[in-house]
Amino acid sequence: MMNSEVVISCAVTGAGDTTGKSNLVPITPKQIADSAVEAAKAGASIVHCHVREPDGKPSRKVAYYKEVTDRIRDSGTDVIINLTCGMGGELTLDRKNPMKFDPAGTDLCTAEERIAHLESCLPEIATLDCGTLNFGDSDGMAVFPPSVLRQMAKLMKGLGIKPEMEVFDTGHLWFAKQLVQEGLIEGTPMFQVCLGIPWGAPADASTMKHFRDMMPQGAFWAGFGISRHQMPMVAQAVLLGGNVRVGLEDNIYLERGKLATNAQLVEKARRIIELLGASITTPKEARQKLGLRARN
Repeated sequence: MMNSEVVISCAVTGAGDTTGKSNLVPITPKQIADSAVEAAKAGASIVHCHVREPDGKPSRKVAYYKEVTDRIRDSGTDVIINLTCGMGGELTLDRKNPMKFDPAGTDLCTAEERIAHLESCLPEIATLDCGTLNFGDSDGMAVFPPSVLRQMAKLMKGLGIKPEMEVFDTGHLWFAKQLVQEGLIEGTPMFQVCLGIPWGAPADASTMKHFRDMMPQGAFWAGFGISRHQMPMVAQAVLLGGNVRVGLEDNIYLERGKLATNAQLVEKARRIIELLGASITTPKEARQKLGLRARN
């Protein structure tokens, strides 16, 4: 059944190598916060934020996260803040000596270190990547062992922060449902179906439907596709009863050859949703769906 009241989430900057491809990808805390506010004013109920170093490289500095969240809150714009906890799980193998890691691409830390910024910022939502994944054809991978994920979920629960369980393949969703069964996820479970990232699940209609069919009853779920699949997957998620995510983390183009801002991507997603006969939610309505309480 089609979703008639759709929550739009905007992934504002991400951690990928996009800053060298588009000068519209925000880098500094001020740029990230300003872009998040613009996305909210365009119709996003949720803004999903990473932070970056001044040179554009990904960061997990608590001070940057604190500045971003403070700036968004101080703007007076009502929006649900969703902070990533995906940093600290990067591992790159040394091809010549596979028993050693390449320090240039490896950043591994404890569960406590991975959620340190949550204690300072107290967002309403934070991401929990629910499984290990090869990212493309490089020697790097994202490493999320079950023991670490259980500990992160427990720590988020103690802080009163809802995990957005990101699933890049069906085994990830299987594990995410296990977290729900173990009582580590309270209230309405929230899933984000991430499609098109090599070599996770592909971005196509049958794959998204398969994820939808695996969802526990009553779950809140959203889906997205990367790059040129972003807008087709917006329509597909709505038609399958889900919610949507767009943003410069996943795609930097508004159309072929034309770079986008986050607000423009949100506006385009909104037009697609409304042309399908649905409407978008306000942050207040999204909180009701998710069982959240606004934080000052």
